[in-house]
Amino acid sequence: MSTTARPSAPASPRTVPPITPGLMLWRGVVARNVTAFRRQWLIFLTGLAEPVFYLLSLGIGVGALVPSVTAESGRVVEYAVFVAPAMLASSAMMGAVMDSTFNVFFKLKYAKLYDAMLATPIGPRDVATGEVVWSLIRGGAYALAFFLIALGIGVVDPFANPWAWLAVPAALLIGLAFSGVGMFATTFMRSWVDFDWIFLAIQPLFLLSATFFPLSTYPDWAEPVVMLSPLYHGVALERGLMLGDVGPGLLLHVLYLVVLGVAGAWGAARRIETLLRS
Repeated sequence: MSTTARPSAPASPRTVPPITPGLMLWRGVVARNVTAFRRQWLIFLTGLAEPVFYLLSLGIGVGALVPSVTAESGRVVEYAVFVAPAMLASSAMMGAVMDSTFNVFFKLKYAKLYDAMLATPIGPRDVATGEVVWSLIRGGAYALAFFLIALGIGVVDPFANPWAWLAVPAALLIGLAFSGVGMFATTFMRSWVDFDWIFLAIQPLFLLSATFFPLSTYPDWAEPVVMLSPLYHGVALERGLMLGDVGPGLLLHVLYLVVLGVAGAWGAARRIETLLRS
Protein backbone atom coordinates (compact mmCIF):
# COMPACT_ATOMS: atom_id res chain seq x y z
CA MET A 1 0.00 0.00 0.00
CA SER A 2 1.53 3.21 -1.14
CA THR A 3 1.62 6.21 1.14
CA THR A 4 1.41 9.79 -0.03
CA ALA A 5 3.98 12.09 1.51
CA ARG A 6 2.33 14.90 3.37
CA PRO A 7 3.59 18.33 2.29
CA SER A 8 5.85 19.82 4.84
CA ALA A 9 4.68 22.90 6.69
CA PRO A 10 6.15 26.15 5.36
CA ALA A 11 9.06 27.41 7.33
CA SER A 12 8.14 30.18 9.72
CA PRO A 13 9.55 33.54 8.67
CA ARG A 14 12.57 34.73 10.58
CA THR A 15 11.91 37.25 13.25
CA VAL A 16 13.27 40.63 12.21
CA PRO A 17 15.25 42.16 15.07
CA PRO A 18 14.08 45.57 16.24
CA ILE A 19 15.70 48.65 14.87
CA THR A 20 18.48 49.81 17.18
CA PRO A 21 20.66 52.91 17.30
CA GLY A 22 23.51 50.64 16.22
CA LEU A 23 22.26 51.11 12.66
CA MET A 24 23.16 54.79 13.01
CA LEU A 25 19.74 55.96 11.85
CA TRP A 26 20.40 59.19 13.74
CA ARG A 27 22.40 60.28 10.70
CA GLY A 28 19.10 60.96 8.94
CA VAL A 29 18.20 63.49 11.65
CA VAL A 30 21.57 65.20 11.23
CA ALA A 31 21.24 65.21 7.42
CA ARG A 32 17.82 66.85 7.71
CA ASN A 33 19.24 69.64 9.90
CA VAL A 34 22.16 70.20 7.53
CA THR A 35 19.73 70.56 4.63
CA ALA A 36 17.48 72.94 6.59
CA PHE A 37 20.36 75.25 7.55
CA ARG A 38 22.07 75.20 4.17
CA ARG A 39 20.41 78.48 3.17
CA GLN A 40 20.30 79.91 6.69
CA TRP A 41 23.98 80.04 7.52
CA LEU A 42 23.69 83.59 8.90
CA ILE A 43 21.29 82.34 11.58
CA PHE A 44 23.70 79.49 12.22
CA LEU A 45 26.46 81.97 13.11
CA THR A 46 24.45 84.31 15.35
CA GLY A 47 25.45 82.52 18.55
CA LEU A 48 29.11 83.35 17.92
CA ALA A 49 28.61 87.11 18.16
CA GLU A 50 28.00 87.50 21.91
CA PRO A 51 31.17 85.72 23.17
CA VAL A 52 33.30 87.59 20.61
CA PHE A 53 31.86 90.94 21.72
CA TYR A 54 32.50 90.04 25.36
CA LEU A 55 36.09 89.13 24.53
CA LEU A 56 36.68 92.39 22.69
CA SER A 57 34.92 94.60 25.23
CA LEU A 58 35.85 92.96 28.52
CA GLY A 59 38.89 90.90 27.66
CA ILE A 60 40.65 93.62 25.72
CA GLY A 61 38.83 96.78 26.83
CA VAL A 62 38.79 96.03 30.56
CA GLY A 63 42.11 94.28 30.11
CA ALA A 64 43.68 97.69 29.59
CA LEU A 65 42.60 98.56 33.14
CA VAL A 66 43.31 95.12 34.63
CA PRO A 67 46.73 94.24 33.25
CA SER A 68 47.05 90.77 34.81
CA VAL A 69 45.13 88.07 36.67
CA THR A 70 46.36 85.20 38.81
CA ALA A 71 44.81 81.95 37.57
CA GLU A 72 43.84 79.06 39.83
CA SER A 73 47.19 77.40 39.18
CA GLY A 74 48.97 80.50 40.52
CA ARG A 75 50.15 81.57 37.10
CA VAL A 76 49.90 85.28 36.30
CA VAL A 77 48.48 86.00 32.83
CA GLU A 78 46.99 88.92 30.95
CA TYR A 79 43.29 89.45 31.54
CA ALA A 80 42.37 88.87 27.89
CA VAL A 81 44.30 85.57 27.95
CA PHE A 82 42.42 84.61 31.12
CA VAL A 83 38.98 85.43 29.68
CA ALA A 84 39.46 83.88 26.22
CA PRO A 85 39.05 80.21 27.32
CA ALA A 86 35.84 81.09 29.15
CA MET A 87 34.44 82.78 26.06
CA LEU A 88 35.31 79.73 23.94
CA ALA A 89 33.44 77.54 26.42
CA SER A 90 30.51 79.96 26.28
CA SER A 91 30.49 79.74 22.48
CA ALA A 92 30.08 75.97 22.67
CA MET A 93 27.37 76.37 25.29
CA MET A 94 25.40 78.91 23.25
CA GLY A 95 25.50 76.79 20.10
CA ALA A 96 24.34 73.67 21.91
CA VAL A 97 21.60 75.41 23.89
CA MET A 98 20.08 77.21 20.90
CA ASP A 99 19.60 73.98 18.97
CA SER A 100 18.63 71.67 21.79
CA THR A 101 15.97 74.00 23.21
CA PHE A 102 14.27 76.41 20.79
CA ASN A 103 14.68 74.34 17.63
CA VAL A 104 13.77 71.06 19.31
CA PHE A 105 10.67 72.63 20.87
CA PHE A 106 9.46 73.93 17.50
CA LYS A 107 10.00 70.55 15.84
CA LEU A 108 8.29 68.74 18.71
CA LYS A 109 5.26 70.96 19.36
CA TYR A 110 4.55 72.83 16.11
CA ALA A 111 6.23 71.25 13.08
CA LYS A 112 5.41 67.75 14.40
CA LEU A 113 8.62 66.66 12.73
CA TYR A 114 9.37 63.90 15.20
CA ASP A 115 5.93 62.37 14.68
CA ALA A 116 6.80 61.96 11.02
CA MET A 117 10.23 60.55 11.85
CA LEU A 118 8.75 57.89 14.12
CA ALA A 119 6.62 56.68 11.19
CA THR A 120 9.93 55.53 9.67
CA PRO A 121 12.43 53.06 11.18
CA ILE A 122 13.89 55.97 13.16
CA GLY A 123 13.20 55.59 16.88
CA PRO A 124 13.16 58.02 19.81
CA ARG A 125 16.77 57.22 20.70
CA ASP A 126 17.81 57.99 17.14
CA VAL A 127 15.98 61.33 17.32
CA ALA A 128 17.69 62.27 20.58
CA THR A 129 21.10 61.10 19.36
CA GLY A 130 20.75 62.94 16.06
CA GLU A 131 19.72 66.20 17.69
CA VAL A 132 22.56 65.97 20.21
CA VAL A 133 25.07 65.31 17.43
CA TRP A 134 23.73 68.27 15.47
CA SER A 135 24.05 70.46 18.58
CA LEU A 136 27.65 69.29 18.90
CA ILE A 137 28.29 70.25 15.29
CA ARG A 138 26.87 73.72 15.84
CA GLY A 139 28.65 74.22 19.16
CA GLY A 140 31.90 72.89 17.70
CA ALA A 141 31.62 75.27 14.76
CA TYR A 142 31.19 78.20 17.16
CA ALA A 143 34.16 77.04 19.21
CA LEU A 144 36.36 76.62 16.14
CA ALA A 145 35.46 80.06 14.81
CA PHE A 146 36.12 81.64 18.21
CA PHE A 147 39.45 79.80 18.50
CA LEU A 148 40.57 81.18 15.14
CA ILE A 149 39.54 84.70 16.19
CA ALA A 150 41.41 84.34 19.49
CA LEU A 151 44.43 83.07 17.58
CA GLY A 152 44.24 86.03 15.22
CA ILE A 153 44.20 88.65 17.99
CA GLY A 154 46.95 86.88 19.91
CA VAL A 155 45.23 85.73 23.11
CA VAL A 156 46.08 82.08 22.45
CA ASP A 157 49.28 80.60 21.02
CA PRO A 158 48.95 76.88 20.24
CA PHE A 159 52.45 76.83 18.76
CA ALA A 160 53.99 77.72 22.12
CA ASN A 161 51.46 75.61 24.03
CA PRO A 162 50.44 72.49 22.02
CA TRP A 163 47.76 71.63 24.59
CA ALA A 164 45.74 74.53 23.21
CA TRP A 165 45.00 72.50 20.06
CA LEU A 166 42.70 70.35 22.21
CA ALA A 167 40.53 73.33 23.12
CA VAL A 168 38.12 72.80 20.23
CA PRO A 169 37.69 69.03 20.83
CA ALA A 170 37.15 69.80 24.51
CA ALA A 171 34.40 72.23 23.51
CA LEU A 172 32.47 69.26 22.12
CA LEU A 173 32.21 67.89 25.66
CA ILE A 174 30.68 71.19 26.76
CA GLY A 175 28.24 70.99 23.88
CA LEU A 176 27.37 67.41 24.85
CA ALA A 177 26.53 68.39 28.42
CA PHE A 178 24.37 71.37 27.50
CA SER A 179 22.62 69.76 24.54
CA GLY A 180 21.66 66.68 26.54
CA VAL A 181 20.34 68.64 29.51
CA GLY A 182 18.79 71.29 27.26
CA MET A 183 16.85 68.76 25.22
CA PHE A 184 15.67 66.96 28.34
CA ALA A 185 14.41 70.26 29.82
CA THR A 186 12.71 71.18 26.54
CA THR A 187 10.50 68.09 26.65
CA PHE A 188 8.83 69.59 29.73
CA MET A 189 8.16 72.97 28.09
CA ARG A 190 4.49 73.73 27.41
CA SER A 191 4.78 77.07 25.55
CA TRP A 192 7.31 79.66 24.45
CA VAL A 193 6.77 81.49 27.72
CA ASP A 194 8.46 78.63 29.55
CA PHE A 195 11.71 79.49 27.79
CA ASP A 196 12.12 82.37 30.20
CA TRP A 197 13.45 79.69 32.54
CA ILE A 198 16.17 78.87 30.00
CA PHE A 199 17.36 82.47 29.96
CA LEU A 200 17.05 82.63 33.74
CA ALA A 201 19.48 79.71 33.97
CA ILE A 202 21.89 80.56 31.15
CA GLN A 203 22.65 84.16 32.06
CA PRO A 204 23.81 83.48 35.65
CA LEU A 205 25.82 80.50 34.41
CA PHE A 206 27.50 82.72 31.86
CA LEU A 207 28.37 85.46 34.33
CA LEU A 208 29.06 83.44 37.48
CA SER A 209 30.98 80.33 36.39
CA ALA A 210 34.45 81.74 36.97
CA THR A 211 34.26 83.17 33.47
CA PHE A 212 35.54 86.67 34.27
CA PHE A 213 37.17 86.16 37.67
CA PRO A 214 39.12 83.29 39.28
CA LEU A 215 37.16 80.96 41.54
CA SER A 216 39.28 82.07 44.51
CA THR A 217 37.76 85.57 44.34
CA TYR A 218 34.27 84.27 45.16
CA PRO A 219 33.08 84.07 48.78
CA ASP A 220 33.77 80.76 50.51
CA TRP A 221 30.09 79.82 50.59
CA ALA A 222 29.71 80.52 46.84
CA GLU A 223 32.61 78.40 45.61
CA PRO A 224 30.81 75.02 46.05
CA VAL A 225 27.76 76.48 44.29
CA VAL A 226 29.85 77.68 41.35
CA MET A 227 31.50 74.27 41.09
CA LEU A 228 28.08 72.71 40.42
CA SER A 229 27.76 74.68 37.21
CA PRO A 230 28.38 72.73 33.98
CA LEU A 231 29.87 75.84 32.44
CA TYR A 232 32.37 76.12 35.28
CA HIS A 233 33.72 72.67 34.46
CA GLY A 234 33.86 73.61 30.79
CA VAL A 235 35.66 76.87 31.58
CA ALA A 236 38.14 75.13 33.89
CA LEU A 237 38.84 72.50 31.22
CA GLU A 238 39.34 75.06 28.46
CA ARG A 239 41.44 77.33 30.68
CA GLY A 240 43.71 74.48 31.70
CA LEU A 241 44.30 73.50 28.07
CA MET A 242 44.73 77.00 26.66
CA LEU A 243 47.03 78.13 29.47
CA GLY A 244 48.99 74.88 29.52
CA ASP A 245 48.03 74.08 33.12
CA VAL A 246 47.33 70.41 32.41
CA GLY A 247 46.99 67.89 35.24
CA PRO A 248 44.90 64.94 36.43
CA GLY A 249 42.28 67.35 37.75
CA LEU A 250 41.12 68.05 34.20
CA LEU A 251 39.86 64.48 33.95
CA LEU A 252 37.27 65.27 36.63
CA HIS A 253 35.89 68.06 34.45
CA VAL A 254 35.78 65.69 31.47
CA LEU A 255 33.93 63.05 33.52
CA TYR A 256 31.41 65.59 34.82
CA LEU A 257 30.55 66.85 31.34
CA VAL A 258 30.31 63.38 29.78
CA VAL A 259 28.08 61.97 32.52
CA LEU A 260 25.80 65.01 32.43
CA GLY A 261 25.48 64.90 28.65
CA VAL A 262 24.82 61.16 28.41
CA ALA A 263 22.28 61.27 31.24
CA GLY A 264 20.50 64.22 29.63
CA ALA A 265 20.35 62.57 26.19
CA TRP A 266 19.06 59.33 27.71
CA GLY A 267 16.37 61.20 29.63
CA ALA A 268 15.41 63.18 26.53
CA ALA A 269 14.99 59.98 24.50
CA ARG A 270 12.72 58.53 27.16
CA ARG A 271 10.66 61.71 27.32
CA ILE A 272 10.31 61.96 23.54
CA GLU A 273 9.12 58.35 23.39
CA THR A 274 6.60 59.02 26.14
CA LEU A 275 5.26 62.17 24.47
CA LEU A 276 4.98 60.80 20.93
CA ARG A 277 3.81 57.27 21.65
CA SER A 278 1.36 57.98 24.43
